[in-house]
Amino acid sequence: MSLIVSRARSTPLPNLLAWRALGFRTICSGRLSLAPSSPYSPAPAGIKILESFKEEFEVGSGVITLETGKIARFANGSVVLGMDETKVLSTVTCAKSKSPGDFLPLTVDYQEKLYAQGLIPNTYMRREGAPKERELLCGRLIDRPIRPLFPSGFYHEVQIMASVLSLDGKQDPDILAANAASAALMLSDVPWGGPIGVVRLGRIDGQIVVNPTMDELSSSDLSLIYACTRDKTMMIDVQAREITEKDLAAALRLAHPEAVKYIDPQIRLAAKAGKQKKEYKLSMLSEKTLEKVADLAATRIESIFTDPSKGKFERGEALDDIGKDVIKVFEEEGDQESLSILPKAVDTVRKKVVRSRMISDGFRVDGRHLDEVRPISCESHHLPATHGSALFSRGDTQVLCAVTLGAPGDAQNLDSIAGPPKKRFMLHYSFPPFCTNEVGKKGGLNRREVGHGTLAEKALLAVMPPEEDFPYTVRINSEVMASDGSTSMASVCGGSMALMDAGIPLRAHVAGVSVGLVTDVDPSSGEIKDYRIVTDILGLEDHLGDMDFKIAGTRNGVTAIQLDIKPAGVPLDIVCESLDNAREARLQILDHMEREINSPRAQDGTYSPRLATLKYTNDALRSLIGPMAALKRKIEEETGARLYFDDGTLTIVAKNQAVMDKAQEKVDFIIGREIVVGGVYKGTVTSIKEYGAFVEFNGGQQGLLHMSELSHEPVSKVSDVLHIGKYITMMCIDTDVRGNIKLSLKALLPKPEPKSASGPEKVPVVKDTVSVETSSFGETVASLPSVVEPPQKSKLAVPAVVIRTAVECDEAEKSSPVDKNAKPKRAETVKPDRKLKSTASKQKEEEALKSTAPEETMTNPAKKPSRKKKQSEKEAGESTSVSARKLKIGTEMTAKVHQVRTHGLVLDLGDGIRGMYKFEGEEEAEFEIGDELQVKCTSFTTKGIPVMALVDDEEL
Repeated sequence: MSLIVSRARSTPLPNLLAWRALGFRTICSGRLSLAPSSPYSPAPAGIKILESFKEEFEVGSGVITLETGKIARFANGSVVLGMDETKVLSTVTCAKSKSPGDFLPLTVDYQEKLYAQGLIPNTYMRREGAPKERELLCGRLIDRPIRPLFPSGFYHEVQIMASVLSLDGKQDPDILAANAASAALMLSDVPWGGPIGVVRLGRIDGQIVVNPTMDELSSSDLSLIYACTRDKTMMIDVQAREITEKDLAAALRLAHPEAVKYIDPQIRLAAKAGKQKKEYKLSMLSEKTLEKVADLAATRIESIFTDPSKGKFERGEALDDIGKDVIKVFEEEGDQESLSILPKAVDTVRKKVVRSRMISDGFRVDGRHLDEVRPISCESHHLPATHGSALFSRGDTQVLCAVTLGAPGDAQNLDSIAGPPKKRFMLHYSFPPFCTNEVGKKGGLNRREVGHGTLAEKALLAVMPPEEDFPYTVRINSEVMASDGSTSMASVCGGSMALMDAGIPLRAHVAGVSVGLVTDVDPSSGEIKDYRIVTDILGLEDHLGDMDFKIAGTRNGVTAIQLDIKPAGVPLDIVCESLDNAREARLQILDHMEREINSPRAQDGTYSPRLATLKYTNDALRSLIGPMAALKRKIEEETGARLYFDDGTLTIVAKNQAVMDKAQEKVDFIIGREIVVGGVYKGTVTSIKEYGAFVEFNGGQQGLLHMSELSHEPVSKVSDVLHIGKYITMMCIDTDVRGNIKLSLKALLPKPEPKSASGPEKVPVVKDTVSVETSSFGETVASLPSVVEPPQKSKLAVPAVVIRTAVECDEAEKSSPVDKNAKPKRAETVKPDRKLKSTASKQKEEEALKSTAPEETMTNPAKKPSRKKKQSEKEAGESTSVSARKLKIGTEMTAKVHQVRTHGLVLDLGDGIRGMYKFEGEEEAEFEIGDELQVKCTSFTTKGIPVMALVDDEEL
């Protein structure tokens, strides 16, 4: 000691004590000791040297380090576990006095802060808030294998905090945090029966991978988390894609030796830097009190819990009555110490009675055999206004599941530093107080509810269709209506039926069942002497048993597993044996579910949602969104649909097809969509030409609707079918490289059936057709005689005709005085005229129409013959044509109508010369293309085009 003092005097002491100068090592795990002499020179003044302890080992293909003594030195126990560039800190603290309750108040908090990946939170305060769902799940993952190893009667409050310090994005830090928590408990003075090892296994192309990276897990069909002590299983958590029980058992046996590799390094580290375990006072039940309670209540408890006619609440009320009677006895004796632990004593006696009967007799509380499943009731489409729903009951446990479909934009943003950024399939489990006839407060996120919901979600995720085939976001609400054990597995069954009811193409039904375990343990050695595996456990059997083994899957294999135990481990052989019992029960449940609904229901009702994904340019999407998203909100308010935008993608979600049509119509009107040949569109007629009409549609695009595409029937004028401003539905039949679009109305009309031939003759037949039809303006149109092929060769319907024989045609030619030397005129072809002809010609037409359509005989009063008729009645010798090249003002000549324009005519003057004539009033109704007119030149335009005028009737 004098040497230490002299060294201290010779060393100038800084503000912080230089521990090396005094020969002491760093305070580690709460103790101070001498440090070994260092060959290096002493540290400079003002610097504290911290001594740390490290263990390094390999598991799988990764090198893992355990380090303590450098940070968090004031914690009861602290360890930093690292793998590659990922580091996780776990700390343990313990309260000095025990809690007033009769249970272990263990709290596990897992934290992922964004600084671990060099990010700043995107929240308003720019800091992390309440625990996220993943943090709660990781906390449960650490809690489940650690809790059973605390000694019975240890009721001091213990808190474990795991924080991710650095993350390289390769390894999921949850497994590292669980192993670090085990090492921290080993370094602390808290009594604990560890250590444990936790490992994750994957399977890629049939090969087992130890500690797979997050990229490897995305292509793996198995994610197995296994925790154990050196010889017993502590916890199992599995997510798989229908893995068989045989392959799963093999994976479990491979996982055990890999997990054990974590145990020895923890023991070596605790030997170097661990604290001496502290002696804590345990709250144990005295044998005297237990014997007294057993004498007073064992017989009555046995009579209650061996009567299968009593239900859950009847047994509870009877047990309360027994407890009150025992309390009276102890109060009369004044045994206050025993009164404080009396509820625990009564529960212990009940546990012994129920367990002994199951092991000895093989019967359970409700009278079932050990492998018997409770009665099952299934009902799909229970809620008619939801997208999908199901009510599943197993015994007294009842769960109502409802499915809601949404857009890809409705997916949950996880905002986590590990795992996928979004989740499009969610199952939210709710356990209200009324399901157990209790009074309680419904708060926010509950760890139990989050854990049960995630288990059911993993079980169903394996059979969901891929996002490419089914882009909807899916949410299941699982509402527990009554609880008497295995509500999470009932949520799996009800959720599977509800998904089928919603029309989602699942690969197969998924069912789940919970398997329990009752053991007879030798108190001296702790070895299991006898055990019973119990299928489909009740809530009471879960409370009094040793294991809650939840297994879900299809007929082909397992999709999810969660194993929780109460004693300090279960042999792996018993766990593997339980897989076969669960499969038999699962097949029975699947039979009931498939009888209710075995395929996706067709969705064609009022509440069937619709989703459409459309591709546009980003500029088009910006125009649809509008400034401050005003246009988007307006469309959503007017239609009831919801619009979601991504890079070049618009997704529309609607409650039903009617809302979807309304929303798509709004979008098409604003920005249109990609023109596809064969696609059906709606548009407005903007202009009418003699050859067709132009239609505006699809966000301002123009297309040509030719008159040949208006109808399967012949159409003489476009205006007979369409008018400007008419809103029509048509099909795109062709597009060219210039962007011209060809539209069709008749493509959407049913094709008329071809008429059969009236006789065996196949030679052309002369048809003197004088049919009459009425246009939209009330004008009468007469068609011409024509020579056509037999009806069976025509694909178009033929107007009503009169077929004359050759003799009748000869007689008609003889009766009509025609000058054979005269040049054929237009009037001799009986060109239909929209104006009434002279009285004589009218009588001839009436006689011809009597045999075809007598009811359509013209009744308009006689009018003055038209110019065209007068021109056709002129003699052939009068047509002394004037050369068009010698045209002068005042020259009269015969011209043909070349085009009918809106305000006038384009006339063919011969020799390729065109003239123009301007309409006066409603004059355009008289003319058709090809009509011959007697005109004279009145002037010339600045470009030399002759301006013509019609010769007055009096001049003719």
